[in-house]
Amino acid sequence: MAVTAQAVKELREKTGAGMLDCKKALEEANGDLTKASEILREKGLAAAAKKGDRVATEGAVESYIHAGGRIGVLVEVNCETDFVGKTDSFREFVRDIAMQIAATSPLYVGREEVPQEALDKEREILRNQALNEGKPAHIVDKMVEGRLSKYYEENCLLEQAFIKDQDKTINTLLNEKVATIGEKISIRRFVRFELGEGLEKKQDNFVEEVMAQVKQ
Repeated sequence: MAVTAQAVKELREKTGAGMLDCKKALEEANGDLTKASEILREKGLAAAAKKGDRVATEGAVESYIHAGGRIGVLVEVNCETDFVGKTDSFREFVRDIAMQIAATSPLYVGREEVPQEALDKEREILRNQALNEGKPAHIVDKMVEGRLSKYYEENCLLEQAFIKDQDKTINTLLNEKVATIGEKISIRRFVRFELGEGLEKKQDNFVEEVMAQVKQ
């Protein structure tokens, strides 16, 4: 059954889980809020959200250099204690995030970082596209907001599909790690360098290249 925005909002307020996680849980529960809440608890996502107000200042700065030195990434991921920051599980997570950034080149960590100017420009482009497609003016704004979700998925790290498991977003992966480790984890910031960036050059499929390196 179709999941309404109101149902997603109610579940999010009840559990504190992310919007996409709430939507998926409701779809799995056929719209049943109680069952959807149980699904989130079983996955540890509701518990992870409740750790959101804790302070996380430990963690690690991870570097990832793509084969041949053509792409370099630095990412800071925080946790609550130095002990967790040194565990293999946490370090593996940080490494995966660095590789994700190398492969998919996001612009922001989350949608709250997207400048209003960039959103206004994207909305204008999407609106003109819809009008040029001959869509009725009264539904264009709704279409624009729907298509804007694709912009977030492409440009916001937390909303991207994980390169090692396309069924998960990075936000879902993060929440699962929080539930496993038992501490707040946050991806604070990153920088990505690409050799010859801004210069004309041939296009490469970095997702395939990074994944090929993972499998070696």
